Amino acid sequence: MQIAENAVVAIDYTLRNDEGEILDSSEGAQPLAYLHGAANIIPGLEQALAGKCAGDALDVSIEPEDAYGEYSVELVATLNRSMFEGVDELQPGMQFHASAPDGGMQVVTIRDVDGDQVTVDGNHPLAGQRLNFQVKVVSVRAATEEELAHGHAHGEGGHHH
Repeated sequence: MQIAENAVVAIDYTLRNDEGEILDSSEGAQPLAYLHGAANIIPGLEQALAGKCAGDALDVSIEPEDAYGEYSVELVATLNRSMFEGVDELQPGMQFHASAPDGGMQVVTIRDVDGDQVTVDGNHPLAGQRLNFQVKVVSVRAATEEELAHGHAHGEGGHHH
């Protein structure tokens, strides 16, 4: 079966940046399973996998616009410490859910704390980076009705979240 919309695909992958550092990998873990066509993975990787079959392997570089987007300085803000009510100690790297400009929720990461000034960044940590994947397609199957209704792949034995 070829990878197409509404297929559940399992892949083994290694993700590297342009310097060759490994950023993520399924090595030593279960393959990543996703529902093709449901925006479960970045668009560039989903496009590169379309039409592939179990056993196929590929190396693909995904530009930022087809991954996590360009880095946006508009998503960096300096807030007063009082905005973090109930949190005693703020440190760089901490993440919080915040209201996004479109009314939804977004994750922001603390970049710096200077007295009462806290700099947060709403960009994805990989925004602005070219992503280099080594991928092997482990399996491809038709999605179940439940997976289609939920918009994502389920593990062996059904729904587990």
